[in-house]
Amino acid sequence: MTKLHPQIQAQNPAPPSRTKNIIVPIAIILAGILGFVGLASMAQKPEKKEIDISPPLVKASDIEVKDIVFEVTSQGTVKARTETVMISEVSGQITFVSDKLRVGGYFSKGELMLEIDPIVYEVNLLEAQSRLESMQAEFIQEQARSDQAKEEWRMTGKPLDDAPILALRTPQLQKARADVKASQADLKEAQTKLERTKIYAPYDALLVEKYVDIGQYVSIGGQLAKTFAIDYAEVRLPVKQSDLRFLNLPKVNEIGDTSRPVKIIYHDGFKVDEWSSFIARYEGVVSNESRVHYIVAQIDDPYNLKNREHDDEVRIGMFVNAVIQGKKADNIVVVPREAIHGTNVLHIIDANNKLKVIEVEVVRAQGEDVYVKNNFSAGDRIVMTSLRTPVQGMPLRVEGEQVAAIKPEPDSE
Repeated sequence: MTKLHPQIQAQNPAPPSRTKNIIVPIAIILAGILGFVGLASMAQKPEKKEIDISPPLVKASDIEVKDIVFEVTSQGTVKARTETVMISEVSGQITFVSDKLRVGGYFSKGELMLEIDPIVYEVNLLEAQSRLESMQAEFIQEQARSDQAKEEWRMTGKPLDDAPILALRTPQLQKARADVKASQADLKEAQTKLERTKIYAPYDALLVEKYVDIGQYVSIGGQLAKTFAIDYAEVRLPVKQSDLRFLNLPKVNEIGDTSRPVKIIYHDGFKVDEWSSFIARYEGVVSNESRVHYIVAQIDDPYNLKNREHDDEVRIGMFVNAVIQGKKADNIVVVPREAIHGTNVLHIIDANNKLKVIEVEVVRAQGEDVYVKNNFSAGDRIVMTSLRTPVQGMPLRVEGEQVAAIKPEPDSE
């Protein structure tokens, strides 16, 4: 084997041991940790600051308990209680027409509207009177003949019951009596026809259509005019089934009265007019098309011809709104609909400004209001602000009230 030269062997020392390579890095790491701990222990601790935890700020509304009268709203068209097309019962030429016989003319009950030429009917009446007088005279004569026949029969000494009816002139007397009755009927007919040549207003009427004028010939059954009764008007009002239980309705066989008031409202775009009325009747049936009930409100003197309460009139054909006064309810709280959560959940802030989440008994919901039974405690108020996470008993702050902030407990050192 070839031996290395001594000089070359000296230039290549032995490699370091593995233990030394492990210990050195560990020593460096430990030194860094000890230095960091030393520096941290020498640093001054920061002062702890108190953090204010404020309860949620809400708006609250006071609870007002009161007795109320429910109202049901509806709408409908004003209609005349009676509409009549006047028909001629006699024929002839029209000889008189009232100055009021025009559209919009007003007639009081029994006022003369027009007249048909009565000459022919006056002649017929005289003839009927003459016939009656003639028949009455004939009857008197026949009565005398019958009495004479009876006397002659008695002179024979035979019972009157045995006499033949012809011998006593009984048939002739019966005919004379019948002729008198027939003449009386003819007279009555002639009088009636003469009376019907004059057309009178059957009620306090407003003329809405005119079909004839002076000089015109009309036949029996010809149309003369069309009128509305205006002593009172009616409004047929639809009512939903759900609203029916809040109303005091008359029975179907009962006539309504002013104890069931209805306010009639008309808005023409510039002003609002109101009139008093009442429930006159309940129709007692359900509409097949709309499934609603109908009640009828009565408006007395719609054209202000008698009372003159105000200058405005309720005219036939107007479309109006109606507020129907219904049943009375005691111990009720009116809650804004926005405060109700779900169907019947209400957030309440109690006298200690704590939240109560309760269920209420809803009596009725109408528009923006919900009517609930009073089951509240003294000092309760309604929370009007929506809470993100409502928790029973959580503290609350009310706008405008000062409440101390909640301080957290200090940490133990």
